[in-house]
Amino acid sequence: MLPPDLLQHLFAAAIASAQPAQCVPPYLPRPEEVKGRLVVLGAGKASAAMAQVVEQHWPGPLSGLVVTRYGYQVPCQRIEVVQAAHPVPDAAGLHAAQRMLALAEGLTADDVVLALISGGGSALLPLPLPGITLQDKQAINRALLASGASIGEMNTVRRHLSAIKGGRLAAACHPARVITLLLSDVPGDHPADIASGPTVGDASTCADALAIVQRYGLQLPPQVLAALESGAGESIKPNDPRLATARTHLIAAPQQALEAAARVAQQHGIACHILSDAIEGEARDVGQVLAALALQVAQRGQPFQPPCVLLSGGETTVTLRSTPQAAGLGGRNVECLLAFTLATRGHPRIHALMGDTDGVDGGAEIAGASSGPHTLAQAFAQGLSPLAHLDGHDAHRFFQALGASVVTGPTLTNVNDFRAILILNK
Repeated sequence: MLPPDLLQHLFAAAIASAQPAQCVPPYLPRPEEVKGRLVVLGAGKASAAMAQVVEQHWPGPLSGLVVTRYGYQVPCQRIEVVQAAHPVPDAAGLHAAQRMLALAEGLTADDVVLALISGGGSALLPLPLPGITLQDKQAINRALLASGASIGEMNTVRRHLSAIKGGRLAAACHPARVITLLLSDVPGDHPADIASGPTVGDASTCADALAIVQRYGLQLPPQVLAALESGAGESIKPNDPRLATARTHLIAAPQQALEAAARVAQQHGIACHILSDAIEGEARDVGQVLAALALQVAQRGQPFQPPCVLLSGGETTVTLRSTPQAAGLGGRNVECLLAFTLATRGHPRIHALMGDTDGVDGGAEIAGASSGPHTLAQAFAQGLSPLAHLDGHDAHRFFQALGASVVTGPTLTNVNDFRAILILNK
């Protein structure tokens, strides 16, 4: 198998391992556990696919509402699926969040709420606190995305400006029992950070959120700052009695996706090493560090002997060095890959693929890209400047011009970034 094909095969295996059809059924409640109604509420890029699996496996009455990203809808018969915008929220997401809270009203202790939560839910449930508008939320999201803040930091701010996140949805469902199925897209798999934790308790505070705002110099409207400074945006804490009967299950995570890819590499007779499932940091810096490691393996056989594959996941960040309006067509995975490609300088035995398992990296409906020994030479032959594309946050256009983009379409799952580096021995 040619190196690019092998890398694509590894990426496909990672995505397949986190499909709702595989990971949802083992965690469904038993019918005898539900004395009243089973109500499904959910948000995220995988929520519609998760809802479809619930419908296929649940024998009794069923109702509910989930909100997913535009283009990620799948047909459901009993659970309503609404589509909304991601990563910057829109009115469709706002209305879906309002309706979700309305569905939580009037539930009894005999009812069970099955919460289907996956990455992307933060933007898809943009229900602001009183006094804060959707336009405020949109501006906050744009500022956070451009700031270089980690996903954990971004979601800490979001939880404390929301009327539904940070455990508020679960509290609204009380006294019904809430069972949350989480499909993780965050480093560390912290439940409160997955879609900003609408159904789990949150130990962080308004003061923590305010510190993040100050750390990154975010310019927020006065009413938003007032919500943080006054404590009006305080989230539901883990010891809240309304969460006493709630259960949370992590059903898919980046680590299992990397392990699935590793098994495929080993089946092809290539040793595989998982570096980490939680790498964070500036995308171009991570790319340079990974390049240094790949070169050490290729040139010195340290710390691993080639041939081998180095796998990693997590979520890097991109701090825009130009205004968002002037930035090119980029994403954190392709920016990381372009920095990696520049640093490996066309080494004849190093190949790489980097992409987002949800099928969308940054500002394009493109999962990521691949590179190899001839990438830079091909770029120079076409008159492309890799460094200019890197500095302009325009890596998608760079790899598109070379025919190296990886396009999957909606994958209906989301277990974060996937990076595979193949180092041959000859």
